[in-house]
Amino acid sequence: MDLDTITAVLRPPSLDELPPWQDGDAWLAGGTWLFSEPQPGLTRLIDLSTLALPATEVSEAGLWLSATGTIAELDRLALPNDWIAAPLVGQCCRALLGSFKIWNRASVGGNLCMALPAGPMIALTAALDGLCRLRRPDGMARRLPVTDFVLGVQRTALAPGEILLGIDVPAAALKRRTAFRRIALSPEGRSGALLIGTRDRAGDFALTITAATPRPVRLAFATVPAAPDLQAALAAATETDGWYDDVHGAPDWRRHVSGLLAEEIREELAR
Repeated sequence: MDLDTITAVLRPPSLDELPPWQDGDAWLAGGTWLFSEPQPGLTRLIDLSTLALPATEVSEAGLWLSATGTIAELDRLALPNDWIAAPLVGQCCRALLGSFKIWNRASVGGNLCMALPAGPMIALTAALDGLCRLRRPDGMARRLPVTDFVLGVQRTALAPGEILLGIDVPAAALKRRTAFRRIALSPEGRSGALLIGTRDRAGDFALTITAATPRPVRLAFATVPAAPDLQAALAAATETDGWYDDVHGAPDWRRHVSGLLAEEIREELAR
């Protein structure tokens, strides 16, 4: 869609040359949402693709995911053999149901910043203890867990002019066993519930719920809990924000299927 209110598109070559933020600005990464509907309040786009940030970086510390890296680039990534959580990357990429054109344009950071409940990059990074690396307009940096970055439906912790540079995923999280469950109302439909369980060598168990809730919910236990304890923790964690309600699933359905999928994950990781 043409954005006929835009009067300027800036393409800074480096982070140090980002222009001062002003009303009417928007960061442009993949643009798959930005160009999908009218944006009457925008007058200037700041294109982040010219920053040439590496899409991913693998190190002993873990995995770096650039905010401007695409879903397609992430899906092609080869990870170390001892990172047994690696299949989770492909599973979450495929939870973004779109054409190859979308995959090659949609960015990891855009998926987080849109803060839609069904965002699979939110699920992936929240389940693996992702830490958002943010840059303030004054150039100062701050870090924030993904679970604190996404505040609700299309609401994030970003301040005006602040930018998400990427997400750090620690190597320890990538060495955990994982269990993935996703359900939708139709075979090619948007996720109605997406749950990820993880368990480390010490026995610590965590369950992350997305798509069914307005914001990511993460439950952590020192060991695999008994079934009633997990269900009680799930009910308590969703008491404040409740269950998401849209055309892709009613709240009572999302609550019910999340309970079923949570139990499947619990049983799988208890083995």
